[in-house]
Amino acid sequence: MIRREIGRTGRQVNAIGLGCMGMSVAYGEPMDKTEAVKLLHAALERGVDHFDTAELYGFGANEELLGEAFHDRRDQAFIATKFGPVGNLATRTVTGVDGSEANMRRAIEQSLRLLKTDHVDLYYLHRKDPALPIEETVGAMAKLVAEGKIGAIGLSEVNAETLRRAQAVHPIAAVQWEYSIFTRDIEREVLPHCWETGVSVVAYSPLGRGMLTGAFSREVRPQGQDYRAVVSPRFQGDAYGANIALVDEIERLAKARGATPSQIALAWVLATKPNVVVIPGTTKLANLEGNLKAAELQLTPAETASLDGLADKVQGTRYDERGMTLVDA
Repeated sequence: MIRREIGRTGRQVNAIGLGCMGMSVAYGEPMDKTEAVKLLHAALERGVDHFDTAELYGFGANEELLGEAFHDRRDQAFIATKFGPVGNLATRTVTGVDGSEANMRRAIEQSLRLLKTDHVDLYYLHRKDPALPIEETVGAMAKLVAEGKIGAIGLSEVNAETLRRAQAVHPIAAVQWEYSIFTRDIEREVLPHCWETGVSVVAYSPLGRGMLTGAFSREVRPQGQDYRAVVSPRFQGDAYGANIALVDEIERLAKARGATPSQIALAWVLATKPNVVVIPGTTKLANLEGNLKAAELQLTPAETASLDGLADKVQGTRYDERGMTLVDA
């Protein structure tokens, strides 16, 4: 197990956490509630203590799962959740981002109720509100720290300039970005700034939304309302086949090392900087156990070099046009 501190909070977590979104939304039918709670308990028993959720993940349904799982063992779980995106609960559609104090207070009270707790360990602005200065939102979040409702402040998908402005208002413990062998935008400015200023990088989708696991092929791809088929150009059209061909390199390396592609992908992210932690998602215990073994895997310089060039060959953006307007903001 690798343990790493979140920001400069003094709180250490397993560097391999659990992204919980897929239990409730995005990849098909939600998990059965009883089975989801069993998986969360099993994760905790195996040393996972960093659990990532958000109001947006099922409009509260995912937070409710974590509340059911951890209300009687709260001191064992480091819980992170997020606010900002707003939408229509009936249609489960997002209509915008609201970073105002009024929306923040509505959201945190709802999160605390659903999580069955009196505090959240790490509270993120899920996406920057384009209509509000970041200073205003972070200033409001700082009040929650003073009130004891949140332990630390995080931001998601912000650029380095936004992060600097936020840090002038209050310490930022973590920045969440998509980061994987296929997605390395963060390395240009955000990762170096986080390293220099003691901010943790929480890498979401370190398995490329499942593409880097080897579970897909040219014939087997996300279908229907799986959000990858709807809003991720990398999983659509000719780009899909081209990207699956790149995964072959990861699979060859995994076979040579007696590992899984997922373990190779996670080991690569964890090796970048000691302030990086990952939150791969899964709904299967076997996958969770396999992911944890990535902590035992060290890539050689030659292996790392063979993987480093893949991002430049990836086709398609990670979100559709609308989604890309809300990242690197």
